[in-house]
Amino acid sequence: MPLRQVIGAATGAALLLLFAPSAVALSVGALSDPSETVTVDATGHLAADGTVTLSGTYRCLGRTGPVLVSSSVSQGDPRIRYGIGGSAAVCDGAEHRWTNSEKRTAGTLAPGAAHVEATLMELSPALGGLPLPLFHAMQQQDITLMQG
Repeated sequence: MPLRQVIGAATGAALLLLFAPSAVALSVGALSDPSETVTVDATGHLAADGTVTLSGTYRCLGRTGPVLVSSSVSQGDPRIRYGIGGSAAVCDGAEHRWTNSEKRTAGTLAPGAAHVEATLMELSPALGGLPLPLFHAMQQQDITLMQG
């Protein structure tokens, strides 16, 4: 079998494993640890140029890969979510602040009610080095976007 076909078959098998039930269970399993948390502040900020800034706190414990705090916001149609940056997390058991900012096209979002989702996620090495998402904590919250 040519090397190209072997590599293709191995890649395909690895991708199938990513979506196998055990991989999904692994990635969601950490959400049950109550000592790992992420919160969202009740207000976010919207600058005149369209930059959105969201913030909150997080706490996480030991890790094997890099951990990130990601956030997204929706306004009006809940099916449309806008990613708002991401920041590296320190998992030492202490509570830390996170702040994410992202410039959106001016007019995409407006001051007022919005819905935010923040996720504390680790890129955990598995399957011979392919990273799998391991979710430590998630929070959804209604907030107010403030102009300024």
